[in-house]
Amino acid sequence: MTDTSKKDRLFELIRTNPFISQQELADQLHLSRSAVAGHIAALIRERRLLGRAYVLPERRAIVCIGAANLDRKLRTVAKLVPATSNPASQNESFGGVARNVAENLARLGAAVGLITAVGNDTAGAALTAHADQVGIDTRGVARLADAATGTYTAVLDHDGEMAVALADMALYDRLTPEVIAARQPQRANAALLVADLNLPRETVALVAADAQRDNVPLVVVAVSEPKMDRLPADLRGVRLLILNAGELAVRVGRALATEEDFAAACREVQQQGARDLVVTRGAQGVLFTSGDGLTRLPAPATAIVDVTGAGDAFAAAVCWSLQQDGDDLRLACQRGLRLSALTLASKQTVCPQLSPAMLGELPTDSNQD
Repeated sequence: MTDTSKKDRLFELIRTNPFISQQELADQLHLSRSAVAGHIAALIRERRLLGRAYVLPERRAIVCIGAANLDRKLRTVAKLVPATSNPASQNESFGGVARNVAENLARLGAAVGLITAVGNDTAGAALTAHADQVGIDTRGVARLADAATGTYTAVLDHDGEMAVALADMALYDRLTPEVIAARQPQRANAALLVADLNLPRETVALVAADAQRDNVPLVVVAVSEPKMDRLPADLRGVRLLILNAGELAVRVGRALATEEDFAAACREVQQQGARDLVVTRGAQGVLFTSGDGLTRLPAPATAIVDVTGAGDAFAAAVCWSLQQDGDDLRLACQRGLRLSALTLASKQTVCPQLSPAMLGELPTDSNQD
């Protein structure tokens, strides 16, 4: 048996039983333990295995880094009237951009991990228990005894449109580069990283630099115009930046009126190091970079029940598609629009009936402009 065939046989034994010991491998292959160790080292260099735990590439998770908080939604019974008391109904659910993306991914069948911070309180315990229940790996969650779990309160008009939102997100400033660096093995072994801009600027910079070094694709999801200052000047390591029109305007420091303006702004951000951009425009659909220009996809007509979580669902479907089908950004955005529409029509922040089949088969030449 040649060295190559021995290595392939060893790989198949590990695939069958990832917990097999080196001694068991040596006994079955009639090799010395040192020879087994040499073959394993070669498989790691080839990235057919990832590290000493014999993690197989197909088992690699999408790791989401950022906010996970308690969402409160207040919806007025009638049209919202400012500066007075409005009758409303209330419900609570789990939210946060990174957590929402992670739950969508888990419901789509992806292996997914979450790196975030929660307080040592009832809300934090409930949030992590729910994440575990839906299949999210929470071993990267930092539990802080001297802090309260983050909250997000949205006030919706009777038609489901957001009137105002209030976010207590100071907790995520505690996700410092030192805290994230301690979770480097989880990030280095990821199939794809997703980071939201609730993270401190220095942490986003660390995640991007490590992603570039470790050759792990990184998707950065903007969360609001005020938090665009969390995006570092150097965007090398960013595979994809997902943001809306207002956030892009903040990044380049000027108003964007025409598609030529958007194209120029995207080129400017690409020159800062980001490989691609997706610009969401609500009912106007999305723009995404392709070649030297932009491609536009219209948004499907949707009856809006609740806008909360629709942007996070879009980002999750894009990430899921990129992992499943490679760099087809058109297909990823088509799937993002599909899942966003499903979420807009749901009362929940994450559509609880979500499954891979709900995204359907999308022809690659549909929705072209």
